[in-house]
This record gives sequence, structure tokens and C-alpha cells, in this order.
Amino acid sequence: MTYGRAMTAGAPWRHILRFAFPVLAGSLLQHLYSLVDQIIVGNFAGQDALAAIGTTVTFTLFFLALAIGFSAGSGVLVSQFYGAQDDANVRSASSVGVLLLLGFGAVSTAVGILVARPAFDYFVDAPDEILDLTVKYFTVYMYGLIFQFGFNIFAANLRAVGDSASTLYFLVVSSIVNIVLDLLFVGQFRWGVVGAAAATDVAQAVSCAVAYVYMIRRYPIFHIRLREYRWDWRVAQRIVELGFPIALHMVVIAVGTTVIQRAVNGYGKIMTASFAVGRQLELFLNFPSHALQTTLATFTGQNVGAKRLDRVKLGGRQTTVISITFTVFISIFLWIFAPQIVNFFGLDAEAGGYCTRHVRAITVINIVLCSYLPLFGLFQGTGHGAIPAFVATVALTLRCLSMYLFGHGPFLGYTIVWWNGIFGFGVGCFISWSYYLSGRWRRGLDADAGPQETE
Repeated sequence: MTYGRAMTAGAPWRHILRFAFPVLAGSLLQHLYSLVDQIIVGNFAGQDALAAIGTTVTFTLFFLALAIGFSAGSGVLVSQFYGAQDDANVRSASSVGVLLLLGFGAVSTAVGILVARPAFDYFVDAPDEILDLTVKYFTVYMYGLIFQFGFNIFAANLRAVGDSASTLYFLVVSSIVNIVLDLLFVGQFRWGVVGAAAATDVAQAVSCAVAYVYMIRRYPIFHIRLREYRWDWRVAQRIVELGFPIALHMVVIAVGTTVIQRAVNGYGKIMTASFAVGRQLELFLNFPSHALQTTLATFTGQNVGAKRLDRVKLGGRQTTVISITFTVFISIFLWIFAPQIVNFFGLDAEAGGYCTRHVRAITVINIVLCSYLPLFGLFQGTGHGAIPAFVATVALTLRCLSMYLFGHGPFLGYTIVWWNGIFGFGVGCFISWSYYLSGRWRRGLDADAGPQETE
């Protein structure tokens, strides 16, 4: 095996940092062009258009959960075969993963277009003033969804063999295309939310095409001709077994976010616009933890394949320390410059004031989240992906309950919009660390453990 980058020997933290930086940079870049998208829309199409796009995030997250979850399941399987130096199964798993994800993408596109209006009217309860804008943006956005599924499976295959840097280059191209088209469609042509969605679709198509061409040229093992694709039910079943808990975890987050969004919408469109921006900045704060979770899943998969569970445990501890360190530094930055950052989005004075308080609250609360989120990657890489889904369900249930219990009372009132995380993340931290320290994530793997490694 002469391709890719193996992470089965050497200091775990070095591999983790080397792998995580491109993932983090790619996530930041992707989020940056999402923020630029909102800034352009807010300044050229108005606050209602900005609120409409923010309202769709709950459902776009749902479909993104399917794309990321099942592609990650395929990536875990490919990484395990790669760690075991089993090239035949690397090829088989990657080809089935591509077929599976493209199929899911096509079905998801059709479903999303069909349910758009009733979903945002009845389930999300979007304000009447922005309902039509919300449906227009989401419908156009859905036409590019299959490219999102394609990009995620190609990126998952590359990460499985230790190549996380290439995804960053794809996203650079995609970001440039998205920003240029935003300025053209929204700023110049004045197409509003339709222009913003169309720009995103084209950017996703470009990133998908670039990722595919790079993957098959750089790694011949992934160069599978159309007639060579073979469907294998056993491989597909294993991908679903690994990917379903990951997708479920993200779907739970999407559903919980939708419930929270519905509660936020009850405060009116000013709070809705504020929350749309605050949530984007919260995603920015959590990027290091999510990047490290992705990294730890690949690291774990390779080392499970190589029968090095000692490295998995050590990697989990080291990754958590890195996660907390990054998050603390970003929290300090966001706390200090929150008013200036919020001003970029074109919010009015009232919405900007709410958003500043929101951002400063999450800089405190989300340090707890970052202390356990990377462990989800370890659980996913060892086939225990149901644990992150369970933790997310409990945490989001507590957050949603707090929204409705305290949202209109004297204790927290409307500030529960940004303080609800304190009720879920503490419990999530306790459950995650209890499971990790118990060693139950090793169940079914100990018999295959190889030589031991110490810090």
C-alpha cells in the first residue's frame, strides 16, 4: 500500500493536528462564504431575505445530515480496510458508497422540493412576512443537493486514506465561485434569495466535479469505470450500519434546531434575524471541535483496522485537550469583538443588540460542548455511533424543553434563546465521558488489539 497517509504509527497528536488543520480550514472557508452570502443578502436584498435564508437552515441541516452521515459511514469502513492494508475491499467499499450516496441525493432532492411549503408553513411556523421568500430559497437550493451528496462521498474516501488537505483546495474553488456569483446574482442582477440559492447550487456542482476528478487521478484505486461499479448488499448494509447512527445524530440536531427555530420565530422577525446570525457565529465557534471529531473518526478507523486500540484511547484524550484549547482562544476573540462582527450583517440596532448578547453567551456555554464533542469521532470509528446520537437526543431534548419552559417566564425570558445550551451540554458531557472512561467502546474489538503504546 503506497498511497495515502497512514496514522497507525507515531505520536497520535501530531497526526491529529496535521489531519485536522485542513479539515478546520475547509470548514472555516465553507462557513466564511456562507457568512459572506448572508452579508451580501442582508445588504442587497434586505433583512427579510436574510431571515428567510436563516429559517431554511434547519431543513438544509437535515439533508446535510444524511449526506455527511452516510458518507462518513462509508469513510469509516474504507479507513478500516485501509488500516488493514486490504486494497480490494477499499475499492469495493468506496464504489458502493458512491452509488449509495448519489441515490440518497436524488431521492432527497425530490422529497425536499415536494415538502418545502408545508414544512416551513406548519412545522417551522415561519413568519408570514418571509414564508414565500423562505420557500423560494429552499426550493432552488434543493436542485443542487445531489452535488452536495457527491462531494461528501468523494471527500470521505479521500479522508479515509489520510488525505484531508485536498478538500480544502476544492472548497477554495467553490468559495470563490459562490462569492462571485452572489455578487453577480444578488448584488448586480437583484435576484434576491433565488440568486443566493442559485449561486450555492453552482458552487456545489463545481466542488463535486473537482473533487471527483482529483480523486480518480490522484488515487487510481478510486478510479472505477462506470461498467465496473458493482452493488454489494453486504457492503451497503455495513455502510448503513456505520452511517445511520452518524446521520441520526445529525438529524436529531437538525430536528432539535427546528424546534428551537420555531420557538425563536414566536418572538417575531427581529429575533429570527438575530438568531440566524448568532447561529452562524456559533457554528464558527464549534468548528475546531467538529473538525477534530472528523479527524478522530478517521484516526480511530485506521487504528481499529491495524488492531491498535491503545492508540485510539490515547488519541481520544489528546484530541480533547486540543479541542478545548482552540475553543477557548476563539471564545475570547468572539467575546471581545462581538459588536463589531455583528455589525457586518446589516442588522438593525435592536436585532444587533440581541445578537451580541447571544454570541457572548455561547462563548461561555460552548466550552463544555467542545470538551466532549471530539469523542463522538472515537465512538463512530469503533462502530459505536449510536452513543453520539443518544447524547445529542438527550442534550437537544433538554434544550428544547428549556425553551418552552422558561421562554416566557420571569427567570430567563427571551434570553433562553441563547442560554438553552447550558441545560443540554452539561448532561451530554457527563454521558460521553462516562462511556469513554468505562471502556465500553472497546466492546467487540479487544480480542483484536495489538501491541500497547504509552504517552
